Amino acid sequence: MTAEIISIPRAALHDQVGDRLRQMLVEGRIAPGAKLNERELCEALQVSRTPLREAIKTLAAEGLVELLPNRGAIALQMNETDVIHTFEVMAGLEALSGELAARRITDAELAEIRAMHFEMLAAWTRRDLPAYYHLNARIHAAINAAAKNPVLTDSYERLNARLQALRFRSNQDETKWRRAVEEHEAMVAALQAHDPAAMREVLTVHLANKLDAVLAQLRQASGTAHA
Repeated sequence: MTAEIISIPRAALHDQVGDRLRQMLVEGRIAPGAKLNERELCEALQVSRTPLREAIKTLAAEGLVELLPNRGAIALQMNETDVIHTFEVMAGLEALSGELAARRITDAELAEIRAMHFEMLAAWTRRDLPAYYHLNARIHAAINAAAKNPVLTDSYERLNARLQALRFRSNQDETKWRRAVEEHEAMVAALQAHDPAAMREVLTVHLANKLDAVLAQLRQASGTAHA
C-alpha cells in the first residue's frame, strides 16, 4: 500500500503565506519602508513565487505593503502626520465599538473575551510580546464583533491593518505596556457592567495612550525631540 499524497490547496497555501508574511511585517522582521525581496522570502517561507505574489497582493489590499511602479512591494511606512490622522479615526471607531459592545454583548461573547484576557495576562507575565499581541488583537476584534455592526467592522478592519506593526512595537516600553494591561482590565470590567459610557471612555484613553507611545518611538527613532 502506498501513502496517498495530500496536496495543500492553492488558496490555503496563499492564506498560509499571507499569515506568515503578515506576522513578519507586524513584528518588524521586515522593516517599515523595506523592499520585499521575493527571492529571499521564497527561501525563508519555502514557497514558490506564485503564492508569495498572491499573498503580497492581499497584504497590499490590507494596507500593510505598498505596490510601487518599478520598485515592487514596499513594507508600509507611515510618517508622524499619517500616524496621527490614522489614530484619530481609529480612536473613534474603537470607542464606538466599545459603546455598542457594552450594550449588545452576549454572555458567551463576554466569556470568550474574559478567557482571552486571562491568556493575555499570562503572556504579559512571561513577557511574551508576540503571544500578548496576538491575544490583544483578538480581544479588540472580539469587542468590535460584539458591537454587531458590519459597516463598523469593515471600516475597523481596513484601518486597523495599517496600524498593526505600530501597535505591536508600542508595547516594548515596560511602563506603557503595564498601563495598556490595566486599561484592558478596565475594558473587561466595563463590558461585564454593560456600561457603554465607561467602555467608550476607556477605549478613548487607551487609543490616546497608544498614540503617545507610538509617537515617542517614532521620534526616538528619527532623533526628533518632543516639542
